[in-house]
Amino acid sequence: MEKLLYVTANPKGLEKSKGLQIGEAFLEAFQKERPEVEIKKMDLFTLDFPQMDADLVSARGKLAGYGYTLDQLSDAEREKIIKMHALADEFISYDYYVFVSPVWNLSSPAVLKAFLDNLFIAGKTFAHTPDGPKGLLKNKKAVHIQTRGGQYTGTPLQEMESGDRYLKIALSFLGIKVMDTLIAEGFDLNPQKVPEIIAKAKDHARLAAKELAKGISIQV
Repeated sequence: MEKLLYVTANPKGLEKSKGLQIGEAFLEAFQKERPEVEIKKMDLFTLDFPQMDADLVSARGKLAGYGYTLDQLSDAEREKIIKMHALADEFISYDYYVFVSPVWNLSSPAVLKAFLDNLFIAGKTFAHTPDGPKGLLKNKKAVHIQTRGGQYTGTPLQEMESGDRYLKIALSFLGIKVMDTLIAEGFDLNPQKVPEIIAKAKDHARLAAKELAKGISIQV
């Protein structure tokens, strides 16, 4: 059975978050097309996962390049590296990924970057080769749904946005095929048009979900 992981990075909840409302429209359309696919929701603001602190950085380095075994790590290092691998293992078990996040100060909420840090494990999600690093998560697909208060597309802000850009780079590095991003923007600039923007974004999300379910490249 195929599985889809729905990862959200917005603390406001469904009633207040425009992105989560658009995301729900995506999920409903995907489920209609592929009811057999198992879906799990993962809220990064409530998820307990390791941060890249001194213990985790030390543990990863010791295991990767200094010949340490798991038993030779400190208790704190061992606990955190085990959690890191468990999260990565769970992530690997999915076939489809949907990320939903807003733009905060030109990028994504920090919790999304912290989550992605747990996925970069040499030998598990990517490999070092003579030709450079190679992603190991093949035959998997991801899509990003991003909301923006400002207008980025077609303006100088477009080159400053780094949240969607980094997410796509990170997932591609791991070998995942990343579909076109679904962007809803201009909410803060056009408060009176918010319902219209959301409605249009939901239409795009439903189309994208159908295309992802059928294995077609998303074009919106």
